[in-house]
Amino acid sequence: MTRDQQAIQDDIAYMRALAQEGQRTPLLVGRYLVTAAVVFGTANMGLWAIQSGILNVSSWAQLWVSIGAVVVFVLTLFVLDRRHKVQPGSRSSGNRAVSAAWTGVGYGIFVTWLGLVALAVKSGNWGYMAVMPTVVLVAYGSAWLVGAAMSGKRWMTGTALLSYASAVGVGWFIDSSAILLVFNVILVAVALIPGLVLMRQEPSEVV
Repeated sequence: MTRDQQAIQDDIAYMRALAQEGQRTPLLVGRYLVTAAVVFGTANMGLWAIQSGILNVSSWAQLWVSIGAVVVFVLTLFVLDRRHKVQPGSRSSGNRAVSAAWTGVGYGIFVTWLGLVALAVKSGNWGYMAVMPTVVLVAYGSAWLVGAAMSGKRWMTGTALLSYASAVGVGWFIDSSAILLVFNVILVAVALIPGLVLMRQEPSEVV
């Protein structure tokens, strides 16, 4: 019984140490969030111009704009990943957990996008893609909750709740090209600004 109690105490101490480490170490996902906001925000403006008739092009152009944004983002990730690996604190429990959460979010969003593209191509109805803002914001909310849990930062919880609320609210505009403009405003609030805040908290030196 004594050994069991000691094992439990050791496990509790280990978990407490992990939690304290996660709260002390700055999270290093800021650059990814800023990049995502800029790249996909720009793509959203292009999609809005097509859908609103400002650009008189084929509806298929929406697909190429989206593919172009994905390619640019993926190429940028290689650069960001190389820098991330040499940043102090990148191997902390908090950063590993948060990085895994955002990586999962990225894959989930991409696969959902592929599924909706397949549905749109099959049906000839690109209106299905209007679901993407809700999908993205739900995923962002979940990742922010992980960040809040690992860092103990209340503002991250607030950002998560804002993401969830916006995921519902953006649905009001689903039948209008304005959804892309609204989505961009939300991205500023839940990705660009928080990403800049996290970047300011990063250690400046690399090892």
